[in-house]
Amino acid sequence: MGETDWTKKLEEETGIRFRTTRPEEIERESFLMIQEELGESFLASYPETQLPVLLRVIHTTADFSYGESLVFANGAMEAACRAIRRGLPIITDTTMAASGINKAAAGKFGCQVHCFIGDEDVEEEAKHRSMTRAAVSVEKAARLYPDCIYAVGNGPTALLRLYELIREHKIRPALIIGTPVGFVNVVEAKELILQTEVPAIVARGRKGGSNVAAAICNALFRTAG
Repeated sequence: MGETDWTKKLEEETGIRFRTTRPEEIERESFLMIQEELGESFLASYPETQLPVLLRVIHTTADFSYGESLVFANGAMEAACRAIRRGLPIITDTTMAASGINKAAAGKFGCQVHCFIGDEDVEEEAKHRSMTRAAVSVEKAARLYPDCIYAVGNGPTALLRLYELIREHKIRPALIIGTPVGFVNVVEAKELILQTEVPAIVARGRKGGSNVAAAICNALFRTAG
């Protein structure tokens, strides 16, 4: 049974009208629906260079509030494209974020994706110093890749440690993606990053997640290409 016949049969059985479910058309249909819901006036007023990132985030989360909360600071889009075209590494705070980043797209630019959260030395150091692994991971990244893109989707302590190391001139990321989700220190950590002069894409407020950080990276690959 072909896909069209299958959906028609399901429509007859349920009385529900379905849009196309062809794999090659689902994403295109989804983005059209997102743009329709955002509306012409919003699309006309939103910065054109930033729109692909917003659309990808909404596509990932089905949350239109990112239209208000997603902030692009200090020439973030221009800095992101330069960093990706230079093939800078992308450091994430979670394996989930690293897994969600399109490796084929990253590879076209020579960008490697690293996550140190599960490294034995990071675990031991975090335990010894009573720190989070996310914070210690930032320190390891600063030693190995001081010039990088840092994508934080879960741990606000990673952003806090980034902020400290930036102030101490021990790391200067080409771009920070700050989208941790949660309640404790999440809002405050994001706001501190926005106080720096580092280019940043930040989801203000409590919302975010590793999937959002990965979605932003994937949107940036398309923009840089």
